[in-house]
Amino acid sequence: MRALLGSIVFLFVAPGTVVGLIPWLMTGWQASDPMPWWSPVPVAVLGTVLLAAGLAVLLHTFGQFVAEGLGTPFPAAPPRHLVVGGLYRYVRNPMYVAVVTAVLGQALLLGRLNLLVYAVCVWAVTASFVRFREEPVLARRFGGEYTVYRRAVRAWWPRLRPWDGAELGPARAVGRREEFG
Repeated sequence: MRALLGSIVFLFVAPGTVVGLIPWLMTGWQASDPMPWWSPVPVAVLGTVLLAAGLAVLLHTFGQFVAEGLGTPFPAAPPRHLVVGGLYRYVRNPMYVAVVTAVLGQALLLGRLNLLVYAVCVWAVTASFVRFREEPVLARRFGGEYTVYRRAVRAWWPRLRPWDGAELGPARAVGRREEFG
């Protein structure tokens, strides 16, 4: 229950700020007037799809931290287990990919170039954080388990087929909900 409540709070504070508050402060969530040439109706529809997909993935990944990791994505209350199930079987950073996707969706939906630039900045900052802070912490915390996972699943570009986790051994098969010690 603590992991669930902590994840909900963190969801509103961190991604809520990056995907919600900052884009709203930048645009008031108002479409560009006049809409730029690159933002016809099909592009706005694509933006809506990207925004919805990003938000859905974000919610799924937060749930995965609670159910599988028995913790939160918040660094002060990390998961007890390495999260490698669900969408993490396809890409190591689905939460961050979802955040950037949601911002890109808003940029296309609203026809706002400043949100496209913001999305690139969000990705650059996030990728730097992952590379220089998060990955070393995960390597120290989860050791060989993280090394195997990192070799099998790309950071930013999803796999076509889900990783099965067989390299981690039978006690750590992906999709199991038991304690992995």
